[in-house]
Amino acid sequence: MQRMHRYLGSLLLGVALIAPAGIQANNFRDDRRQDARERNERNQRRYYDRDHRDYHQWDDREDGRYRHWGEERHEAYRPFYKVRRAQQRAYWKYRHEHPDRDDRR
Repeated sequence: MQRMHRYLGSLLLGVALIAPAGIQANNFRDDRRQDARERNERNQRRYYDRDHRDYHQWDDREDGRYRHWGEERHEAYRPFYKVRRAQQRAYWKYRHEHPDRDDRR
């Protein structure tokens, strides 16, 4: 009986020493997921369209549409945030005149 108490005590002590490390590892994993989410949100920009009074989320799909628009106009690619405001307004006007199927919801 004495032996059993000793083993049980050793087992409980081991669990008590290991548990905080497991909890900390789980918190670390959650923190990394949160950091990845925040980085993703920072990489996606929102632009306000003054003429149509709405916001547009800039993501990979919108960038592809913007590149297509530039190709139609035979213009060299420049990142959207670097072009002049007049050209940005022209793009948003084009987007409202040529919505995608999923934009019409």
